[in-house]
Amino acid sequence: MDKTSAEETKKIAKEMKARVRFYAESGVDVWKRSPTAPVKNASPVDEAPSGVSEPVEPYMAIVKAGVSAPAGALTLEMVREEIGDCKKCKLCSTRNNIVFGTGNPRASLLFVGEAPGEDEDLQGKPFVGRAGQLLTKMIVAMGLSREEVYIANIIKCRPPKNRNPEPDEIASCQPFLLRQIQAIRPKVICALGTFSAQTLLQTEQKISALRGRFHEFPGAEGVKVLPTFHPAYLLRNPGEKKRVWEDLQTIMAELKGGSAENQG
Repeated sequence: MDKTSAEETKKIAKEMKARVRFYAESGVDVWKRSPTAPVKNASPVDEAPSGVSEPVEPYMAIVKAGVSAPAGALTLEMVREEIGDCKKCKLCSTRNNIVFGTGNPRASLLFVGEAPGEDEDLQGKPFVGRAGQLLTKMIVAMGLSREEVYIANIIKCRPPKNRNPEPDEIASCQPFLLRQIQAIRPKVICALGTFSAQTLLQTEQKISALRGRFHEFPGAEGVKVLPTFHPAYLLRNPGEKKRVWEDLQTIMAELKGGSAENQG
């Protein structure tokens, strides 16, 4: 083994030890097995039940623990590897591509949408259709670029005919989304639309009641969530762009070290 390979092996081993420590501190049993259906080399996500209406247990265990991943313990590459060729819900049979996310892996600002559409499903990238073009304009108006932020969705596969995500589909993808957030460690999450806001905040309140102010994200201490309308909604209701711009200005102020007066 050459010097480079040895150093890479040590780095991987260090990252894996930190990752296991993170799961242990979060109260998640990485090696838990079903007595009737043992799974070799399974992660907590591998053992998550499909077709349930409540969030899967690994997600809620980490949320309830209120623990953030130590710096360097979890990476987006690790999360993508965990997802693999995911078949945890019925969307696997109709998708073309898993749409994981794109952008800066250490972004201060994370945008979380609802689900991939047709363009996203074909390209394997989030927000590349008409709504994505509007989101890009919104980001540029904030003085940023898509490369400086991170963009993801609540679920990673396109629902047929762009229908709304169903509860079991959201539940299956929630652990992946939480681990993305833990890996990125953003300062602010901008929740785009009803499904994103309700899933992230574990609430049934409508987006109209949630938008425009910060909420503490229950899955990672110190991370704030500001819900706003989805770009697809703005395409149908352009008169709401003014309110969304106000929301984005609130985020900009927070990223620049603004006040906590909008805290929800």
